[in-house]
Amino acid sequence: MNTLEMMRILDSIARDRNVEKSLLISDLETAMVSACRKFFGTLDADEFQCTVDPITGEIQLFRYDEPMDMDPADFGRIAAQTFKQVMIQRFRDDERQSLMEEYSSRVGTLVTGVAQRYDRGALVVQVDRAETVMLRSEQIPGEQFMPGDRVRAMILDVKDMGAQVKIYLSRGHPDFIRRLFEVEVPEVMERTIEIKAMSREPGYRTKMAVSSIDSKIDAVGACVGIRGSRIKTIVEELNGEKIDIVRWNESSQILIANALKPAEVSEISLCFELGRATVVVRDDQLSLAIGKRGQNVRLAARLTGWDVDILTPEEFTKGLTILSETLQQIEGVTDEMVDRLAALGMISVFDIEEVGEEMLLTELELDEARAAQAIELCAARAKEVAAQQEIEKAQAAARKAEEEQAASAILSGDASGDASPEVAAAAILGAASASTETGSESNDESKAEPDAASENRAADILGGDA
Repeated sequence: MNTLEMMRILDSIARDRNVEKSLLISDLETAMVSACRKFFGTLDADEFQCTVDPITGEIQLFRYDEPMDMDPADFGRIAAQTFKQVMIQRFRDDERQSLMEEYSSRVGTLVTGVAQRYDRGALVVQVDRAETVMLRSEQIPGEQFMPGDRVRAMILDVKDMGAQVKIYLSRGHPDFIRRLFEVEVPEVMERTIEIKAMSREPGYRTKMAVSSIDSKIDAVGACVGIRGSRIKTIVEELNGEKIDIVRWNESSQILIANALKPAEVSEISLCFELGRATVVVRDDQLSLAIGKRGQNVRLAARLTGWDVDILTPEEFTKGLTILSETLQQIEGVTDEMVDRLAALGMISVFDIEEVGEEMLLTELELDEARAAQAIELCAARAKEVAAQQEIEKAQAAARKAEEEQAASAILSGDASGDASPEVAAAAILGAASASTETGSESNDESKAEPDAASENRAADILGGDA
């Protein structure tokens, strides 16, 4: 047996698979004992012993502590096969344990690998000597990798599945954004700037609240970089995902206002009983505050930890008016009491129904009978308001559908003729002033003339001359 060649092979395996050489030598000794037992057909686990010199590779066999004058090459094919199987199994166990220890200590860190293939929606990525998996739920929606593409991700979890170690990666976890900022922004890595809170919808938008322990360093400016250089690199890594960086504040009201940017907030009312923040914004800021499909307000709620409700001044006033009218039906309830409830963030009959009697007993100092009456009245009025809101919602949806249908019909040249630009503009803009029938080219004086503004907007939209 060429012992020097055997030791060179063990050295190579130890380097390639990051396994201690001493463990491999121990595996070799165990496999040799198994081969001896197979050759002699014994079941006694203590009958044979084996030692391997870690320098020269010389193998010594013992039977009941007595040296054996026998060459392992004389064991025959069956014993050699047993030796091989035990060696392979022990090497695999050692490699699995090595992977488990190495990658368990790296959970939460960034790694770079090479995309291999997709397996039932999961992306298989080769990272160093390990084959890792990125589940579909941890991928960024719409992102697709081709075999051989570079993949940068965060180690999310490591699990011992018995036969193998499963290493899970993530690009959709919020901490992936945190790690990218630690790489691109030295102040974040040094903890001069702290990421206090974060909320994310992978592939679409992320909101971060940051603060600085050094008054000379602007936390937001440092994260953005000169002319956006730092954040641009991160956005490119995320394939265009938007990142909003806001300034952290211990005051919940200021933090909520910052989190809803770019919308401008007029007023914020906090209800600690319900964990809800009622935010009042102007009509022209409503869609901006809510965001596309409610994304902006949803991310702001996760970032701040408050249930954020966006209202216009009219809706806010209407809710308070209904609450005041309902409660003042009870003897002894005054405007000052209603104002006190509003200051506590309870601005509608729905809120009173939800918080229950205990709050009315402690805050308004009502007796149990009047508190129960208040809950009953608010619950009844809440049902009426909810029904009315459903009706208004259905009517608004119907009007919108009619306007879209009319605009679509006009722009496609529907039915009996070509519509004038004025009629098209009226349908598209929802103008009530245009009463001309679709398909008619008559300029009868009895039909309302659109004003100059409508004509100009019609010309802009249709590309025609008004």
